[in-house]
Amino acid sequence: MHQVRIKNTQESYTVGKIVCLGQNYLDHIRELGSKVPDRAVIFCKPASSLLADGGVIEIPEYSNDCHHELELALLVGKSGKHIQEKDALSHLAGYGVAFDLTLRDIQSEQKSKGLPWEIAKGFDTACPISDFTPAAKVDNPNNLQLTLKVNGEIRQQGNTDQMMRSVEKIIAEISAIYTLETGDIILTGTPAGVSRIESGDHLEGTIEQVGSLQASVA
Repeated sequence: MHQVRIKNTQESYTVGKIVCLGQNYLDHIRELGSKVPDRAVIFCKPASSLLADGGVIEIPEYSNDCHHELELALLVGKSGKHIQEKDALSHLAGYGVAFDLTLRDIQSEQKSKGLPWEIAKGFDTACPISDFTPAAKVDNPNNLQLTLKVNGEIRQQGNTDQMMRSVEKIIAEISAIYTLETGDIILTGTPAGVSRIESGDHLEGTIEQVGSLQASVA
């Protein structure tokens, strides 16, 4: 069983599913040369993909092109189905920093064949994640600055106000498909600037009011 913690408390949650929203920042869609999707792009990572803050990323041998994607993570604290946008934030226990690691070569190969691409997203260590800041400590999740550095160099920088779907809308749309259960984690998409990481790299992601996350590559 995989657990995440609420920062500066004794509170922890057993993680169920990790539901991810792809293509939620327009500049990221453009940098990948993709079309703006008609509906939310939703996929899942297994809980076994989680990696604690300060952990070591292990890129699978079957890939030569692993990319970093810095994301705001949401921790569900109260279960719900068909959650209304006006009630959405009340279902959250906290906010965290996550890296949604992607094997871009494998993802592209699977897409070209019309096949699912979870193997590019769900491998072990594919989801480094921080402890969670209590939801009440974050003023507005839709206006937070995000920055990712690799070896001290800024690779990604953006703000959650650039998201095509707000945190509230993300929760509402996902809960119309999946019942969101206590301990589930939602990843909200990444801003532009994704790029390859290699052995020996050190990643540091920060999100305003939420905290930071570090990981190194084996």
